Amino acid sequence: MELTANLVPLARLVGTWAGEGAGEYPTIAPFTYHEEITFAFVGKPFLVYTQRTRAADGSPLHMETGYLRHTGDGHLEFVLALPTGQVELAEGALRTTEDGLTVELDAQVWATSTAKDVSATRRTYRINGDVLETVLDMAAVGRPMARHLESHLVRTA
Repeated sequence: MELTANLVPLARLVGTWAGEGAGEYPTIAPFTYHEEITFAFVGKPFLVYTQRTRAADGSPLHMETGYLRHTGDGHLEFVLALPTGQVELAEGALRTTEDGLTVELDAQVWATSTAKDVSATRRTYRINGDVLETVLDMAAVGRPMARHLESHLVRTA
């Protein structure tokens, strides 16, 4: 399928990416993980996003799913659902370069009554050549925005 015109600037994101990551936050011990992210085109004017992480022993850690829309002029909207009881509504910008692209998104977070308090996130996805670098900064549990996750992924499909 050929991408819809609004998604052509995001073409480099489409596919499955996998690799290693590291996490930290002021309230937890540092950890490492394996991550797989897919941005899939399904014939509609958005990309379907899925993300899964696993611990070194293969046990599942986290997952999320959502939709990435390019609404024009480099403006992006990203809607995410997390099984931990949060929903992220993010907006941001797309910048393209000769070797890749950068997606930067700031999100407000809504949560169920039993979810951990996460008030905001900032996500960065950067493709440089054949590598997708991801960064997640987070404001949670009364703490200001701080680095939580970083990963370096390569295209697997």
